[in-house]
Amino acid sequence: MQRTYEVLLKLTAIGIVVASASPILAGGEPFKLDNTDIERVLPKSEDYSPWVQQNYPQRPYFGDTHVHTSLSFDGVTFGTKLDAHDAYRFAKGKEVTTSTGLRARLSRPLDFIVVADHAESLGVFNAIRDGDPLLMEVPRLRRWRDALREGGDAALGPYLEFLDLLNQGEQIPELSNPDIFRSAWKQNVDAAEAHNDPGAFTAFIGYEWTSNDGGDNLHRVVIYRDGVDKALQTLPFDANISPNPEDLWTALGEYEAKTGGTVMAIPHNGNLSNGLMFDDTQYDGSAITEEWAKTRRKYEILYEATQIKGDGEAHPFLSADDEFADYETWDKGNLDLTVPKEAEMLQHEYARSALKLGLQIQAQIGFNPYQFGMIGSSDAHTALAAVAEDNFFGKMPHMEPSSYRMVSAIMEDERVSVNGTEMASSGYAAVWATENTREALFDAMKRRETYATTGSRMVVRLFGGFDFTEDDALTRRPAIVGYDKGVPMGATLRGAPDGKAPRFLVAALRDPIGANLDRYQIVKGWIDPEGTLHEKVYDVAWGGERSLDSDGKLPGVGDTVDVETANYTNTIGAPELVNVWTDPDFDPDQPAFYYGRVLEIPTPRWSTYDAVHFGVELPTDVPAAHQERAYTSPIWYQPE
Repeated sequence: MQRTYEVLLKLTAIGIVVASASPILAGGEPFKLDNTDIERVLPKSEDYSPWVQQNYPQRPYFGDTHVHTSLSFDGVTFGTKLDAHDAYRFAKGKEVTTSTGLRARLSRPLDFIVVADHAESLGVFNAIRDGDPLLMEVPRLRRWRDALREGGDAALGPYLEFLDLLNQGEQIPELSNPDIFRSAWKQNVDAAEAHNDPGAFTAFIGYEWTSNDGGDNLHRVVIYRDGVDKALQTLPFDANISPNPEDLWTALGEYEAKTGGTVMAIPHNGNLSNGLMFDDTQYDGSAITEEWAKTRRKYEILYEATQIKGDGEAHPFLSADDEFADYETWDKGNLDLTVPKEAEMLQHEYARSALKLGLQIQAQIGFNPYQFGMIGSSDAHTALAAVAEDNFFGKMPHMEPSSYRMVSAIMEDERVSVNGTEMASSGYAAVWATENTREALFDAMKRRETYATTGSRMVVRLFGGFDFTEDDALTRRPAIVGYDKGVPMGATLRGAPDGKAPRFLVAALRDPIGANLDRYQIVKGWIDPEGTLHEKVYDVAWGGERSLDSDGKLPGVGDTVDVETANYTNTIGAPELVNVWTDPDFDPDQPAFYYGRVLEIPTPRWSTYDAVHFGVELPTDVPAAHQERAYTSPIWYQPE
């Protein structure tokens, strides 16, 4: 009887009505079950679609958090004519005419940018050029007006004089005219509001705070999560008021307290700070305190690890065993080359060494001020976020494509110079956000679910946990298992279970119109019980029929670059890399960090494209090819 009843329930549940002869059903009437009975007998199956109720980030958004326009003092003095509207139009994929009269367009639109004009004398140099009556009362500024109107080399005179004033802390009150400053700030904020299109394109409000004390670069880009209603309640903080980063943090805190808004500051170009960007003391030379460390980490969540003025991930002097550490290296001096570089400065300038120093400071005071994520951005002063090797428009207008930009000096002192060929066509910020809005992108940056690229739009994942298996590398949806079993880039693993070492699910997909991938590496840094810092680079996934040698090194992927035509083929490497890797040298009592570095196969450098396009010789000391790369934000391991 019970079996008959169960069959009837199942048949009825699929829509069949049965007339039963069973004595338990009076009179043989047709028998139907209500929904409660059906749910009890036939439990609901899981949703067929794997994407139902998945609210994790499913794609990276690519952008540039560091673009200057004609409102920056060094933009207008170097001849930049484009404004914020031009910058946004270009980032959206529209064709623009550059300051030198060239036509330019991106291969694909970006998802977001930050117009980050210098707060220092924002808009004032434009007012000088236009002959503002109040400013013309100052003889020096009348002379600057004439030079700016003449343009070319003459316009560089006001720029160099202004830099000297910044370096020496000398003030010209008219250069901080509040009415001009406020008007220029509103102009940029209004442009961001006009171009912000939630869900399609994000125009962040932002500026650059340009501390250049003694020529040492301590610059930060400030980014707002907020819109015009909050951003216009205060003015950007000016390094003329103070070159001390701690005073910038105070100003950001005051903005948040006044408006209820949220901001962050992104340091960049530690390679030009002459050892000050990631120092082991405070700005005044006093010891780092827990309060200082917490304030820095609150506001300086990310680091711009690669841009036109050199790559800042690692340095060959600090990482002698890393064959890929010497990439687009700038290490001649500080920002204006007035103080030559010394070897002891380097450890305080590069991302990898700073991450290690953070572990050391944490061991001393109990908190890590250098627990930052990675992004790249251009620092272009042309209003053009154009850093693809075959579409590179340089840092300043006079560095836009030409037959002579490779042979000209872009920075020089009586002792040393930086040549045009030393510009790095880099970089972009990739952000794993749930949608393309200010709020979602900012929140993803705040949790450091970001990575830097040198211009490629490769897709890179990194998850860490203790329970990943080799089979997890076989799934076509690595993010589902990644978030389920572990944590993404930017997060922290705490307290390894007994007998378990961290396992990392790594995945990378080539740029759809770019080069195949060479390898995926894990860079590990750690501190031992004696306080000694260590690092090691592991090859964990790669393309082609290669294997690690007895020293754990992976042979090169090969090279298909044709220098004569500036071309290459995707006949080597792999379109995607996926693997699960376990740390073979893990000690559960030692704090550590792990970040991913993904390399493409060799492709032509921008200078090779220039040589072919303009029919000029490629200098013999300039590499014809390079390997684009990405750096993920780390995953930290912290013992309980």
